[in-house]
Amino acid sequence: MDKKTPGRVRPRTEDDLQACVRVLGEVHRQDGYPVNWPARPGEWLTHAAALGNWVADLDGRVAGHVGLTRSAEGDLAPVLWGERNGTSGERAAVVGRLFVASWARGHGIGALLMGRAVAEARHRGLHPVLDVVASDTAAAALYERLGWTRLATVEQRWSASQVVTVHCYSA
Repeated sequence: MDKKTPGRVRPRTEDDLQACVRVLGEVHRQDGYPVNWPARPGEWLTHAAALGNWVADLDGRVAGHVGLTRSAEGDLAPVLWGERNGTSGERAAVVGRLFVASWARGHGIGALLMGRAVAEARHRGLHPVLDVVASDTAAAALYERLGWTRLATVEQRWSASQVVTVHCYSA
């Protein structure tokens, strides 16, 4: 495939990080994701427990990003999924850091990225789950269109002065 193939999803490289941070900044300004802008966005995109990170190219440009990680402290969806299925939350993988550039929306990029993360989780024998802030209605609508199940809606304390409502989903 050449670089201009629309909707191509591939592993993220170090060379993609600047473009990812730029797109993330645009998404943050327009949509408020992430809720709290990270001090080091490149490091925020490069999670220590990463099982993989992917980008979508559209017309030769980075159009979106998704990551897959092991469950970490504070991740509610793996715990809820484990309780619901009588297993350990450690058998889950967390889909996160998903965003699509505003100019690339409507081309199925979000679904392609989600499909890649889900495939990797299943390849590793893990069940994909995720948390999303309730105010991100577009993301929640995407997950529900893709057949994900809402496990719960909970209040999460992110800091002494910030409580956020979060939806937890399972593939």
